[in-house]
Amino acid sequence: MASSQYRPSRRHSRSGVPSVTLREMLERRSAIAAELRALNDKPSGDNGDLSREQRARWDAHKTELDTLEQRIDRQSTLDEAERRAAGTPLGGTGDRDFDRAFAGIGLLDTMRAQMGAADERAARARELSQEVERRSGRRAEGLFWDMRLGNAEQRVLTTALPSGGPGGNLIAADYRPEQFIDRLRNATVVRRLGARVLAGLTGGNVILPGLSKSVQAGWVAENSPFPVSDPEFNGVTLAPKHLGVITELSRNMLQQTSPDAEQLVRDDQARVLAEGLDVAAIAGTGTNNQPRGVLNTPGIGSVAIGANGGALTYDALADLIGAVDDANATGGNMAFLSNTKVRRAAGKLKDTAGNPLGLATVFQATPQAFTNAVPSTLTKGTGTNLSPVIYGNWSDLVIAFWSELDVLVNPYAEGPYSRGNVMVRTALTCDIGVRHPESFAAIKDIAA
Repeated sequence: MASSQYRPSRRHSRSGVPSVTLREMLERRSAIAAELRALNDKPSGDNGDLSREQRARWDAHKTELDTLEQRIDRQSTLDEAERRAAGTPLGGTGDRDFDRAFAGIGLLDTMRAQMGAADERAARARELSQEVERRSGRRAEGLFWDMRLGNAEQRVLTTALPSGGPGGNLIAADYRPEQFIDRLRNATVVRRLGARVLAGLTGGNVILPGLSKSVQAGWVAENSPFPVSDPEFNGVTLAPKHLGVITELSRNMLQQTSPDAEQLVRDDQARVLAEGLDVAAIAGTGTNNQPRGVLNTPGIGSVAIGANGGALTYDALADLIGAVDDANATGGNMAFLSNTKVRRAAGKLKDTAGNPLGLATVFQATPQAFTNAVPSTLTKGTGTNLSPVIYGNWSDLVIAFWSELDVLVNPYAEGPYSRGNVMVRTALTCDIGVRHPESFAAIKDIAA
């Protein structure tokens, strides 16, 4: 009740000296209780007891409190009797102090007070109900509200009206951080398809040696020399390449957001790097500090649909499988990879009777994965916005990590530090290579 501005009229004793009002006595009682609490919570005497000085203050406050309780009881009885004798209307029109204290307390304030709101207007609504209870001699089942004090007659108020200050300004936001809505992202699939991962590398470049040509055997007649031949070797060289992102967070952002802003940024950066890694593994150019992806690896198999591209066909996918089989690159983790546009086109393929073939039939019972990290902007001849399908042994794709995910929070960067901000950096260092280019084949000109 201490928030209310209502004060009963000041009475005067016969000597002309203003007497203390009930409200002032109640406030003094609260102050004494607070002082007693402070003494009790912080004793400074021996064995955790009150000191001599504290005990003297305690006794003085206790004596004053006992006297004050008696005066409050007498004054409450007197005030109630005077109200009833004066026949004060419940509408509040007979007490200007009362009217002024509770003017404008509306039905909404009373409803919010019953819901446990702790702001000043809700507190005054509860005090108004208590005062009306005292004046009427009846207890409220909920809370009393005086229609005239609460200004019941109002113009229509909605979330859009009045235009100068619509009711929508009064609607609080129910912020639900546990239901945080992440952005829509490309599916990350390359590692799930079975790519070979080399982790924890240190030092310089990595070379994966390989046998590119075997010795030649030959049938010969008795007492004839066998053919002489030498094996040939090659290797795949992997050199560190870096992918990273830096975000600056303001002081207000760090202190006020929920869920935790720094954690949101870290999670987002990690997912962005995972997407970037998939994009590079699929279609990295091998230039401008990018790794070289499968689609741009020299020597992979190729199946063409048309001079300017064309629609996906069952036969083209069969030829794609054949291109890898013919190179003896079978075994391992064989799978198709494409984007959602190609998946939609494959789902529309039908037999001669108009019945859908189904993805299992179209892709010949071979696992398939779809992500929009696979490009859909390839060109061929006059064809544009073409999409690829890759088929191959994904265990022959190598991802080498010198640092898979490195997160650094830096509150001391010169510029951000002067503004009270924090920098968050996430980076990875890796390279991508194909052990056997023949293990993959691609159609690059599907109009989908």
